Amino acid sequence: MGKKILVLSGSPRRGGNTDIMTEAFVEAAKNAGNDAKAIYIRDKDIAPCRACDYCAEHKGVCVIKDDMYDVLEEMKTTDVIVFASPIYWFMISAKLKIAIDRFYSMNKVGFHITSAAMLLDSMSPDVFGGSEKMFHDMCGYLKWKEEGIVTISGMLTKGAMKDSPNLEKVRELAANI
Repeated sequence: MGKKILVLSGSPRRGGNTDIMTEAFVEAAKNAGNDAKAIYIRDKDIAPCRACDYCAEHKGVCVIKDDMYDVLEEMKTTDVIVFASPIYWFMISAKLKIAIDRFYSMNKVGFHITSAAMLLDSMSPDVFGGSEKMFHDMCGYLKWKEEGIVTISGMLTKGAMKDSPNLEKVRELAANI
């Protein structure tokens, strides 16, 4: 069996362009022999980190009892994490950022994850820099191998991704992890 891959999809919109990218990625990763699945953060009740440091004193256990517990449990056996998000205002979605902030609880105990990738879509070109920088910094800090980033602009309507020739880049990334 290949790698265990977890996609955290941050789009608030069900069936939109980010979902299309996420589904294409998961399917291609499975076809390449990996164990791949997606978690749609919009369906989860996840509160922001309180910066209380309870986790640091309790072996990575977060004091907040919400749906992030299940996400973190899934991450404990994940080899590759993939962040998928629309860009609405120069950054990943707020819901995905809240989930990533909650990774803090795992910082003292460490991650099983060894590499990461990112899938971003937007209406506009040249709006991906902030998210790409965050991704590079996170991977550097956590010593995760960067598998790649796919950015696709021109997503002017819901579902436009289905007709984008750039969707093939998503599949290629998934097949080559």
